Amino acid sequence: MKNELNYSSYDIAIKRSDELEKDLQINPHKHRVLTGDRPTGNLHIGHYFGSLQNRVRLQNLGVETYILIADYQVLTDRDVFADISKYVLELTIDYLACGLDPQKSNTYIFPHSHIPELNQLTIPFLSLVSNAELNRNPTIKEEIAASGQNIINAGMYTYPVHQAADILFCKSDVVPVGKDQLPHIEMTRTIAKRFNNKFKARVFRDPVGLLSEVPVILGLDGNQKMSKSRNNSIMIKATEDETNKLIKSAKTDSERLIEYDPINRPEVANLLRLSSLCLNQTPESIAEEIGNQGAGKLKQITSEALNAHFKEIRIRRKQLEEDKTFVKEILNAGIRQAREVAIETLSEVRKAMNMEL
Repeated sequence: MKNELNYSSYDIAIKRSDELEKDLQINPHKHRVLTGDRPTGNLHIGHYFGSLQNRVRLQNLGVETYILIADYQVLTDRDVFADISKYVLELTIDYLACGLDPQKSNTYIFPHSHIPELNQLTIPFLSLVSNAELNRNPTIKEEIAASGQNIINAGMYTYPVHQAADILFCKSDVVPVGKDQLPHIEMTRTIAKRFNNKFKARVFRDPVGLLSEVPVILGLDGNQKMSKSRNNSIMIKATEDETNKLIKSAKTDSERLIEYDPINRPEVANLLRLSSLCLNQTPESIAEEIGNQGAGKLKQITSEALNAHFKEIRIRRKQLEEDKTFVKEILNAGIRQAREVAIETLSEVRKAMNMEL
């Protein structure tokens, strides 16, 4: 297949992201965001600082925002289908508690499996990429390795194409991502261009990965990314007592002087970073305040900062837990909007491919 994918153009991706961010500040209504998560459990504070805060920021700028709950994609590497429906609701509650507001903004939250027109796009998209390109995708290689599966189902290999359908069905051009997700954006851009060129139609926009500047939040073990599966996380919904207990168990080191040194003292640096994100201070200034008071003082400050920061979010979350009817109404409204857009896009796709009756 011509025009093979190039996964190594990180500098180009940074430039595109910077240009997009500037235009978002000036022309937010020109753009449309597509982002989301897989419903594998509740969200943790790493999700909040890494992505949720940014989604709320974009929403509040006035950017139309589509939040996809990728329930189909859970089937590629997890055996949790018995809990998917519950996790969809829990994920939505986390979103709403953290400030995503479909009632007051052009924000739409919906599960993947309820948008059949979106999923129909996967079939023509699969015809636009080669097996070799799917096999070379570095993100998929990492996800296959992390899954620990002996037998890899076909859904895992076609995941990037399905994700392209997620992004392109609503003609989004803004996809907030970390560096590790850029290969998916590259494949999506390639599929959009190949479709438009092959069928001589301007159906799809070129999506751009909006890169986050937030540092990776390590787990309580201090040496791996925060993750539910690694049991090293603090859930957004955690109580104050649970947060205190978890922070108390966090790994630090034996040095009494607290300094911000991410390379040589990653565990201490991670707690300082968490505190700084909550207190709007630099990690260095917090370390200077603590000085020789040791890890106990650091953990106390971190616990207090987290509990203060998430207090209102947790109150809202508790209220939403008691009103599942409202949460389902939000999802149904999101489904209606997403289907309306998906039906229109699929109609354009059929027309471009000469498949209209």
